[in-house]
Amino acid sequence: MINSKEQIIKYFQSGIKDKKNFKIGIEHEKFLFNKKDNKRIDYLKIKEMFSALLEFGWNPILEKGNIIGLNKGGKNITLEPGNQIELSGEKLNNIHEACAESHDYLFELKQVTKRLDINIVSAGFDPISKLNEIPNNPKQRYKLMTKDMPLDGELSLDMMYRTCGTQLNIDYSSEKDFIKKFKIVNSLVPISIALFANSSIVEKKKSNFLSYRSKVWQNTSRGGLPKIFLENLNFEKYADFIIKFPLLFLQNKENYISGRKYTFGDFMNKKINEIENRLPNENDLSSHLSTIFTENRLKKYIELRSMDTCGWDCLCSGPAFYIGILYGNLDETYDLISKWENDKVINAYLEAPQKGFNTQLMGKDLLYWASNLLELSRKGLDNRDILNKSKKNETLFLNHLQRVIYNKKTNADHMINKFSKNEDLDE
Repeated sequence: MINSKEQIIKYFQSGIKDKKNFKIGIEHEKFLFNKKDNKRIDYLKIKEMFSALLEFGWNPILEKGNIIGLNKGGKNITLEPGNQIELSGEKLNNIHEACAESHDYLFELKQVTKRLDINIVSAGFDPISKLNEIPNNPKQRYKLMTKDMPLDGELSLDMMYRTCGTQLNIDYSSEKDFIKKFKIVNSLVPISIALFANSSIVEKKKSNFLSYRSKVWQNTSRGGLPKIFLENLNFEKYADFIIKFPLLFLQNKENYISGRKYTFGDFMNKKINEIENRLPNENDLSSHLSTIFTENRLKKYIELRSMDTCGWDCLCSGPAFYIGILYGNLDETYDLISKWENDKVINAYLEAPQKGFNTQLMGKDLLYWASNLLELSRKGLDNRDILNKSKKNETLFLNHLQRVIYNKKTNADHMINKFSKNEDLDE
């Protein structure tokens, strides 16, 4: 049971790993549409799809008798509020393995979606559907979130039902290593938004944003980029942050109840009557950490969450970019970002969804910083020098980003150009 801050600090310390044991975990979400009418698929179709995926060795995950996901080995397919699906990959050793995992998943998914007349759409925001057109599913916590989340963030339901992202999970070797990595990933959020922007069309119209998904997450309950994250945040300060943070829900046996009146500190002090004033256990702590929707967050590893979902050509490039920096070239990157002013990073963060590479940070635009960081990443991946069967190292996965920077055009820019010609989303 957890009743002290020291226990939370120990929880974070238990994530410390030797550098030689560092892993890479990638999670990515996809929208699914019926081919016939371009409507988002409903739960009945999800059940059909999950049932078909069992042929590939996936096993069902049930909640109160309803299938809500699949697992196979260390991988999970989970169901998001609007029936988006997310692959949470295994913890792997390098980008070659992580990219191969995504391609295997795509192969299986395509076999099934083709048979069921489903289109897979890789974008950060649903380009077609209105919020009230999107079907839900019986996953219990989503009912509660649908009711509570809009009370503290006006675009919270858009986040739940109309966004898709790519997430990278990375390890740390000490508290000092965590401090450096966390400061870097939070400082780089504006660049990440600009570089991976892929959500410019909303309800079949230009949104005037390059990453409308990022705009939504900035206006989501429990989301954003807290200024404290740009400081040298250690385990104790992060523990203080989450102790004061409100609860989203409480799990009482098989039922979920709203936790919005309480903080995690109230839970630790036995102040929650609805669950008979019991103390939180490690599962409760893990659940709380997973429902803090900031751009990056800490569990027993660091989660990077500021990339729009993108197509299969660019899916491996985001993780490669960050692994080069964080596992291959940490100190040089830290020296670069440590000169940036926190207020200017926050300002760039707020402007990047709309202005993209034209956003200013410390007197330079984000294209300049993205170009510099890409070279730091390339150097880091060269330092790692992990080869595939063709004797190529992980730098090959940066080619997509090299093209983006060279052409000064993101996926969002390409979509706007195509869309402007014929205002037709069929492509």
